[in-house]
Amino acid sequence: MFPTEIRKINENTLQINWIDGFSSTISLQNLRKSCPCAQCQGEEIGGRKYIPPKLEIARQGMYEIDAVEPVGNYAVSIRWKDGHDTGIYTFEYLREIMEKFASDTK
Repeated sequence: MFPTEIRKINENTLQINWIDGFSSTISLQNLRKSCPCAQCQGEEIGGRKYIPPKLEIARQGMYEIDAVEPVGNYAVSIRWKDGHDTGIYTFEYLREIMEKFASDTK
């Protein structure tokens, strides 16, 4: 499953259109909160789980996209204006969160 277009439609919302005709929007805040990197979601190493601390307040630029770059033929990397850039959003994962947030708004 591949996106055919990824674009900001306003300062707070990203739209993704897919090859099968599915199209949905997601708030940049929900997109950032869904960042799949270990710094944001945690990870397990050697049987030990790292759970990142929850941020109490938003940092400047935290919900603003600086750039979206392709990663091979399977993902995009999003660089946020606060400097965070370690999340690689696979197309499969992007579709999953787009469908989740689309169903949450119905």
